[in-house]
Amino acid sequence: MLHGYAGRILHVDLTTGKTHVEPLNEEYAKKYIGGIGLGMRLWLDHSKPGVEPLSPENPLILTTGPISGTVWPTGGNGHAFVSKSPQSYGVGEAKSHGSFGTELKRAGYDAVIFKGKAEKPVYVWIDDDSVQLLDASHLMGKSPADTEDAIREELGDYYIRVAAIGLAGEKLVKIACIINDKTRAAGRTGMGAVMGSKNLKAIAVRGTRDITVAKPEEFMEYVKEFHERMKGPATQKYRTLGTPENVLVHNALHCMPTRNYNNATFEGAERVSGEALNDRYVAKVIGCSSCAMRCEHICVVAEGPYKGTMTRMEYEPLWALGPYCGIDRLDAIIKGMDLCNYYGMDSISAGVIVGFAMDCYEKGILTEKDMDGIDAKFGNHEALVKLLEKMGKREGIGDTLAEGVKVAAEKIGNGAEKLALHIKGVEVTGYDLRCLKTAALGFAVSFRGADHNRHGAYAFDVKGKVNRLKAEKGRGKLVKDMEDMYTLIDSFIVCKFSRGTYYKELEDMTKLYNLVTGAEMTTQEMKMAGERINNLARVFNVREGLGRKDDGLPWKVMNQPITDEGPSKGAYVTQEELDLLLDDYYEARGWTREGVPTVAKLKELGMDDLIHIVEKTEE
Repeated sequence: MLHGYAGRILHVDLTTGKTHVEPLNEEYAKKYIGGIGLGMRLWLDHSKPGVEPLSPENPLILTTGPISGTVWPTGGNGHAFVSKSPQSYGVGEAKSHGSFGTELKRAGYDAVIFKGKAEKPVYVWIDDDSVQLLDASHLMGKSPADTEDAIREELGDYYIRVAAIGLAGEKLVKIACIINDKTRAAGRTGMGAVMGSKNLKAIAVRGTRDITVAKPEEFMEYVKEFHERMKGPATQKYRTLGTPENVLVHNALHCMPTRNYNNATFEGAERVSGEALNDRYVAKVIGCSSCAMRCEHICVVAEGPYKGTMTRMEYEPLWALGPYCGIDRLDAIIKGMDLCNYYGMDSISAGVIVGFAMDCYEKGILTEKDMDGIDAKFGNHEALVKLLEKMGKREGIGDTLAEGVKVAAEKIGNGAEKLALHIKGVEVTGYDLRCLKTAALGFAVSFRGADHNRHGAYAFDVKGKVNRLKAEKGRGKLVKDMEDMYTLIDSFIVCKFSRGTYYKELEDMTKLYNLVTGAEMTTQEMKMAGERINNLARVFNVREGLGRKDDGLPWKVMNQPITDEGPSKGAYVTQEELDLLLDDYYEARGWTREGVPTVAKLKELGMDDLIHIVEKTEE
């Protein structure tokens, strides 16, 4: 077997309580690397087409990568969850870092496949070769952090690592996430709801195995080199202000969606900037297992109505809970983030849902009575806090909002659909797609719905490498190449924040893979693996009925031009532009005009065993 991999996959049948281990298919390891690549492939093998996301038949796959458990900077610590998303009905995947992935790998597993549904709430306790299903009824209703403490106490070991859901996951809130190490979330696409639908409250892991690499001496030299790179300019942003630095950058370009896309710039940006956060709230900065960068900015509120609140803060949640809702108070935003962690909800989606509800309220689509007496005007921080609590508990209006903006808008009706900012049912993130045309394409085709982390295409626009206000041929290849790189990052599971330290991108990653595994992969083969994983994701979505019709953009992006005076004024994306961008992208991918991978493309990528899925669509 290749080094780096544990070589084993654990199967847990929650219905029967039985578990078994099978060897990792070495061909899969080489073809799909690990992480989300391996996860999506295993999901396809273990599920039936058209499976309901919240039914016992939808498997939940937990994976690590080939680098997990080593001392590689940021690569030792990640894990991924893959399933069918209750939001998009297509690929659901989310990664998280911290120390949970390290522990799972050291327990000796590349993946865990959870099937079925437990009769009553359980948590799975993986202690190297011993796997037990333990009663979790006393943990129900607890936050992920409290669940983690309770399990460690119960099992008598402080070093056990835990990934758990909160009340939102138990109540099948569609934006529920899975939280490990107290503040680290596998956030997007509703993986926490899938976990909750299985009556699985938590996964606890302890591992004592050594992870061996093929070439230890050369590997350690490489580790040292990357430690130095991570202390250099490529990661300065993450070490100093962290991602909240983006607030003023995006605001200056007028590409920061504000008040549910009613504006592209926020007059209160200075008050909620990374600079203001650092000055007044950041208490310390910590790092994950094996990381030389340290980006986790822990914020504490020292006074006022939210005194004592503590959480970590990134740009996206800060934007979603702040500018997107017209809120310019950092203490309230920190409280909002803390509530998302407490209930176990994706903080990006949660903020976008509140912004949507506020828009509906201001336009008279929802009344104060509908809102359970909440005066949900943009900028009302008390309304933000109340709505998050209602969503986490599925109470009152929160029960509707907990479905996510797509379904909530359908239920509310009366024109609410036009105010729902999502792609494939997944809420948008902090980039105004009306004036970032490369990003707009990346978001439209992203296999997990609206997301900046599937392609990083916003970088071309924000850094001025292309004319961000223009849609033109050539953007398809830019998006494709970045996507292929990003799927590799998420299959190795190294941190996206470290991507700038891979100066020669593919060459550096191929070298890392070979030093760890002992494989003799070429850079070209690695490039192909990235492309293969993106095609795999597309095949997953095609099998579940998604296609070109789903590669769209929200109504406001295509019908409501930016009104703010400034560099982006008047920008929006027309149907013509979207069609041009999609055609260009599908062509760059070698897919049909409907966005389906061709038989020839799958053959070229050595994916012959999946051809039957695309052949069905060609009939």
